[in-house]
Amino acid sequence: MVESQSLKLALGASQVNDLISKYLSNALKEKGYKFASPSALNFLSTLECGVNYASEIARNLGVSRQMAAKTVKELCLAGYLEQLDDVGKQKKIVFTQTGELLMSDARQLLADMDKILNQQLGNKAIESTVNNLNKIQALVSGKYL
Repeated sequence: MVESQSLKLALGASQVNDLISKYLSNALKEKGYKFASPSALNFLSTLECGVNYASEIARNLGVSRQMAAKTVKELCLAGYLEQLDDVGKQKKIVFTQTGELLMSDARQLLADMDKILNQQLGNKAIESTVNNLNKIQALVSGKYL
């Protein structure tokens, strides 16, 4: 049987994503962010720095509003987000100071990782890989098929 390059690509990309997420989560936990799980970081990374709404979050993540609201509630209890009253029944979702510090520390850890990757692989190789992944994503999503 011929080995699928697409399958190798999918598994490799997934493993890199998992490893980066776990590294980031563990490093942030060492800094005192005890609820910085890979899934929480993934969710938080999709939010805007300003005001967010559960319906927008759900749409961006492709999940139900109930699932987005449940996750927001958990992240509020963890101290990373807060909900503020808005027009009608809507609630504004914003980062707390702790949440902003978490995201700032995460960005710094990723910048440190960028330096190491650039030293080991070179900036052009990283840029080329990212560009190729974006092209593959466009192809697989049907934009060019």
